[in-house]
Amino acid sequence: MHKTSSLVLAAVCLVTAIGCGDDQDPEGAEALWERIHDEDYRSWSRAPGYESRKPSAAAHGNMVDIYVNEVVADVFAAGEPITAWPDGALIVKDGFDDGDFELVAAMEKRGADWYWVEWDAEGASTHSGKPAVCTDCHRSGADYVRAFGFPE
Repeated sequence: MHKTSSLVLAAVCLVTAIGCGDDQDPEGAEALWERIHDEDYRSWSRAPGYESRKPSAAAHGNMVDIYVNEVVADVFAAGEPITAWPDGALIVKDGFDDGDFELVAAMEKRGADWYWVEWDAEGASTHSGKPAVCTDCHRSGADYVRAFGFPE
């Protein structure tokens, strides 16, 4: 993808994300919020390339921390090529704007589909389920994961 195309896509994602939320499954979002906090997601492995907070041009803040659960970490540890993330893969991103904690976003692979949630800084879900803003923006990623690719 050309740099200009990437910037346009990021801008579209950002503008769309700032609009009204699409909280399709607030109960499911609350359950996932409780689970990731019970599991202390910030103690999970960092996503490849995100060993520390990193600048971002995507919709989840201008700086991000990205964590992956054991399912994703095991895929990278195995080092075998894949074409889709396995069931149970869970990726959680903390988003910051100008140093201020703004949101938590998560995507969890459930069978062949992804479940998305974005919460504000206080833990209230703003997007959940399969919102078009998430699927449209993430469509360009490796099985919908944009921050990093499959192991090679």
